[in-house]
Amino acid sequence: MRKGLVAGVLLVALAGCRGTSPDSSAAGSDETVKIMVGGIDKVIYLPAKLTEQLGGFKAEGLNVQLLTEPSGATAENVLISGDVQGVVGFYDHTIDLQTKGKCITSVVQLADVPGEVEMVAASKAATIKGPADFKGRKMGVTSPGSSTDFLTQYLATKGGLTKADYTTVKAGAGATFIAEIDNGGIDAGMTTDPTAAQLVSTGKGKVLLDMRTEGGTKAALGGLYPASSLYMDCAWVQAHPAQVQKLANAFVKTLRWIKAHSADEVAAKMPSDYNGGNPQLYAKAVHDTIGMFNGDGRMKPEGAQNVLQVLSQFSPNVKGKKDQIDLSKTYTTAYVEKVAP
Repeated sequence: MRKGLVAGVLLVALAGCRGTSPDSSAAGSDETVKIMVGGIDKVIYLPAKLTEQLGGFKAEGLNVQLLTEPSGATAENVLISGDVQGVVGFYDHTIDLQTKGKCITSVVQLADVPGEVEMVAASKAATIKGPADFKGRKMGVTSPGSSTDFLTQYLATKGGLTKADYTTVKAGAGATFIAEIDNGGIDAGMTTDPTAAQLVSTGKGKVLLDMRTEGGTKAALGGLYPASSLYMDCAWVQAHPAQVQKLANAFVKTLRWIKAHSADEVAAKMPSDYNGGNPQLYAKAVHDTIGMFNGDGRMKPEGAQNVLQVLSQFSPNVKGKKDQIDLSKTYTTAYVEKVAP
């Protein structure tokens, strides 16, 4: 795992420096489109960097600069401030932000499932066997108010608990999450690959609940939970339809490429520093998560409904406002439907 994950500010700086990829020098391309990724080396957001690696943005005549923040909760703030034009993060932010009077829409839905894994410290695996065992435990989430926080609350209710029955700990991702497991800061927590793969390979953690597959997600959450997406401000989308279409073209072509290639081939296309010096383990992480990507960029309406159902129970902003949410404004399939076969 890259050391940059330990410090989000440093990571953003590094990403900004290297974000000017060969795509940014494409002749005749549009003005730079900045996209913030909620953890650029998380496998759940792999299509963003992979699109750059495959030359997808350049092929569409786009200047795209990929930046990164350690969590989606912080990435959305940069979008709202207008510092970036898009975010690769969890779709549920579009619903949450609508309650604050913000119109944010997913233009490409990368996955129908979260890609998250509920990990338990190996030393606690014998006593934490399901959500009911969260009681009295320290549960790690990326940050309070994040998608992992809401999902953890949802799982707890399935175990007959409330948020008051356990302690929520901001555990971040990558090295910080692993450190929390190591020092006993958390008993269990929600994370993604390659962090999950590292914990399993070192024997420090075990998988409790796996939401990297459709079957595992339905078992844990009762339905699909569309997560990784490219979401943008509605006004910007309306004002820049040509650029949005090019972005949709690039991302959908990457999703198709993923479906046509093995995990090893996908991993090999990623920057070498993403593998943390262990390419075999990184390939394993990609293999375990790659099935989450949908291949066409389309939102499944029933999935959007399930996300709203979860948020209406656990998001302070959405509680009591379920009937006021207009889901049709939180995503669009208009652009992905126009991508050439």
